[in-house]
Amino acid sequence: MPHGRPEVGVGPWEGPWPSGPGSEVYDAALLADGDRRNVVDRYRYWSLEAIRADLDTRRHGFHVAIENWQHDFNIGTIVRTANAFLAAEVHIVGERRWNRRGAMVTDRYQHVRHHPTVADLAAYLDGLDVPVPLWGIDNLPGSRHLETMEVPRRLCFLFGQEGPGLSDSARESCAGTFSIAQFGSTRSINASAAAAIAMHAWVRVHADLGGGDAWRG
Repeated sequence: MPHGRPEVGVGPWEGPWPSGPGSEVYDAALLADGDRRNVVDRYRYWSLEAIRADLDTRRHGFHVAIENWQHDFNIGTIVRTANAFLAAEVHIVGERRWNRRGAMVTDRYQHVRHHPTVADLAAYLDGLDVPVPLWGIDNLPGSRHLETMEVPRRLCFLFGQEGPGLSDSARESCAGTFSIAQFGSTRSINASAAAAIAMHAWVRVHADLGGGDAWRG
């Protein structure tokens, strides 16, 4: 049996380098040295800027926001999931510095904005060409069931910190709060798991699942 991690990515480009129309997406350093990044095959050897530009042509209508008062380690994981589901933007509310380890550098391909308060976030979303409502995800008393709601095409999911959940100011700024069905003994599920469930609820309703872009690996 082989031991150790399998080689990730691809080595240096074999043969003549790409040229002509479309070749501007490639990064010379990656062509020469290989591409070991965690990207789908479509983007092998592409520059970071070219990948972001291509993603920008297809981004979905939902945003993701996370409160950052305690440097929650879940924030990076939520950003990584937002990238996988192609969120329009990710918003960090509170402290500007956040734990990027869980993002696995996916924040480089994602539009990430900082807002000092939830009120600032709400004002930004309301000022977009098409205003975006703010939905809080938390199992608060009076929260409606996410599974039974009609998820709008444009919205922003807001998540609180692991443990305390949404702050009081966040609850006041949201158009509503929505809980995820649970059936066991635990009081709550992990914040990054809740974020993935909420984003996937949007994907199941609004994403184009018929094309090849939906099943990347």
